[in-house]
Amino acid sequence: MRVQYLKAFNKQFKKLDLSIKRHFKERRDLFLNNPSHPLLDNYPLHPPFEGSRSINVTGNFRAIFKQIEKDLVVFTDIGTHHQLFGT
Repeated sequence: MRVQYLKAFNKQFKKLDLSIKRHFKERRDLFLNNPSHPLLDNYPLHPPFEGSRSINVTGNFRAIFKQIEKDLVVFTDIGTHHQLFGT
């Protein structure tokens, strides 16, 4: 599977602590090997992120992605649950 990152994702990612960056890379690799692994808590999102899905990075951090093609995902956002969803 191929992975791309939106500019907004890269900007958010640059601001994260090193440990969160490391967790994301571990979860991304797990996602690429098994998108439905239980640790990822991969689920579809509601508006305003309808058409996107979210995976667990840490207990509080989530990464949002869109499946563009069968073998292509684009990560669009990363942040705490509150930063992304306001709750």
